[in-house]
Amino acid sequence: MRNIRLRTLGVLAAASLFCGASSQATASDSPGHIERVVDEAIRPIMEEYDVPGMAVAVTVQGRRYVLNYGVASKESGQKVDDETLFEIGSISKTFTATLASYGEARGALSLSDSASKHLPALSGSSFDRISLLDLATYTAGGLPLQFPASVTDQKEMIGYFKGWQPSYPGGGHRLYSNPSIGLFGYLAAKSMGEPFDALMEKTLFPALGLTQTHISVPEDRMGDYAHGYSKAGKPVRVSPGVLDSEAYGVKTTAADLIRFVEANIEGAELDDTLQRAIAATHSGYFRVGDMTQGLGWEMYAYPADLERLLAGNSPEVSFKPNKVTRLDPPLPPRDDVLINKTGSTSGFGAYAAFVPAEQIGIVILANRNYPIPARVKAAYQILTALQRLPAEDR
Repeated sequence: MRNIRLRTLGVLAAASLFCGASSQATASDSPGHIERVVDEAIRPIMEEYDVPGMAVAVTVQGRRYVLNYGVASKESGQKVDDETLFEIGSISKTFTATLASYGEARGALSLSDSASKHLPALSGSSFDRISLLDLATYTAGGLPLQFPASVTDQKEMIGYFKGWQPSYPGGGHRLYSNPSIGLFGYLAAKSMGEPFDALMEKTLFPALGLTQTHISVPEDRMGDYAHGYSKAGKPVRVSPGVLDSEAYGVKTTAADLIRFVEANIEGAELDDTLQRAIAATHSGYFRVGDMTQGLGWEMYAYPADLERLLAGNSPEVSFKPNKVTRLDPPLPPRDDVLINKTGSTSGFGAYAAFVPAEQIGIVILANRNYPIPARVKAAYQILTALQRLPAEDR
């Protein structure tokens, strides 16, 4: 039911995640301690929410640990392992933001560009006054969480956007929206001259060293693609939709996703342009309560406490319009923050969090969409417990 693997990436300085007290680590490894800490947080979740399978990866002190639990398919009994692919839902938005930021670093676009500049079909619409940054940060003026059911193809998408009228001034209110960041990714790809899926799978994923991350799962990997499970316990996978790739389309393993987290923590092995692009996604554009909105990622002042994390990931922030406090100029990327993102599809639930200053991070993937507060609490519990271990045991 459980598997743990240790990958050493080089010794990094470590410190206490939530209390801020530093301690120097030794080079010794203790997978048994990691296993116990993760078990204590994950097993109760699997039991309470009837989660068939989970994969958890942590990076701490330059070492990567991957632990697998349960089954990828209840029907076949296939166990979760290091090759198991999970849907990560809206964590995909952080990849979309990275691609767009990479496009900006290469001079293909500017976040200040109007949306219609990159899609002339929208000229004369509200999108003449809506910037790429507004789309990326859900502040276009009230785009909804999902497209209306009538929007099923690109032609209908363009027609919907042409006729859409904002409810709020651009840049003034945040309303979390798949069409908003989906259009952002679509326009970024157009500015770069290739389809979005091709840019992700042939350019971004390889540049990040991600060999098990996909938009469209290849036929020879379908056997590793976990079944998600609905509230009724039925096997389900994400359904195709307009701008689905851009908003919630990534499928990956825990090992690959923690590698992406590590690239966000440091990424020294990446080329300079990609490093700058990743760092730019950590810029802060406005605040909603204690949460600062970046590109894809959402950030909190460090040290962070559980209540602030829960508030920033609450339904009030995720599903309701919130007036924002604009940061002008934007906050530059900084290390003393906790950065996180949740992701869900009808059959999967995911969470990623990391603190650059402490060079520590976690990803939790599951083939059931269980409650977000449980994900946040589990990650907080694991990271806190890891940092409380004696240095020689971490």
